[in-house]
Amino acid sequence: MTDLYQSITERIIRALESGAIPWQFPWKREPGGAMPANLSTGRLYRGINTLLLNMTAMHEGYRRNRWLTYQQARMLGAHVRRGETGTPIVFFKMLEVDETGRSCAANDAPAAKVVPMLRSFTVFNADQIEDLPPALAQPEPAPDWSPVAEAERLLVDSGAVIRHGGDQALYRPSDDVIQLPLRSAFPQATGYYGVALHELTHWTGHASRCNRPMQSRQHLTAYAFEELVAEMGAAFLCGHCGVDAELQHAGYIAHWLEALRHDKRLVFTAASMAQKAADFVLGNEVTEPIPDTVVLAA
Repeated sequence: MTDLYQSITERIIRALESGAIPWQFPWKREPGGAMPANLSTGRLYRGINTLLLNMTAMHEGYRRNRWLTYQQARMLGAHVRRGETGTPIVFFKMLEVDETGRSCAANDAPAAKVVPMLRSFTVFNADQIEDLPPALAQPEPAPDWSPVAEAERLLVDSGAVIRHGGDQALYRPSDDVIQLPLRSAFPQATGYYGVALHELTHWTGHASRCNRPMQSRQHLTAYAFEELVAEMGAAFLCGHCGVDAELQHAGYIAHWLEALRHDKRLVFTAASMAQKAADFVLGNEVTEPIPDTVVLAA
């Protein structure tokens, strides 16, 4: 029999190891929409189920933290989309049992002890369900800005898997997916494309593309160096598309400055890697290898 306690604990551990904090709520645009709730009854999920549903919603980029069982969807005249996988959650309560282990509520016997009862069942996010009643469906709102044709072309032609939803922007190497907030969450096109092209630069680092494994540099951590490459790569791509580049990770500026003061070649290495990433996205042929470290003549 599956140990629900152990399996749920392992899910929490994996989420924390990947940097996802399951008790944080990234959904802020809908009043009262942060907490996970049943779409049909409006009842909030509680305790460990809050963490389990938050993890799934953040990982999959669902637009709303609203859920239904398979049967509840059918009762609404809707259905779970073919091929979708549900999220297991639990029902927990303290149960009074007699000496034989039977529920005292069933046989009216005097309680011998109280034991925890834990059962698992499956729910589906609203984004996994088709033909919801109009009152429960929530179409994605259109942004207040017009798409930039060349930037859209780069994103589509890259072949990258890009999902929209939630309030986080990231590239997830574990399943090779780019996660972005909804387009309507960005007040201007420059903000959306700056973030999207930044994450697309991270995406190029995969072993099947530019093969840019994160490696630490002297005076700079591997993660901070990769962010520097992504900032430059996004700037190159934004320039190609005619979009104003915006700094995505200002918090690293102090780290970059300190490293640059100690390593005069660092910016050349980062720029070379960023150019290689941009060339990959643009489909440019690189006629000569770009070295990992650029050596300048004295």
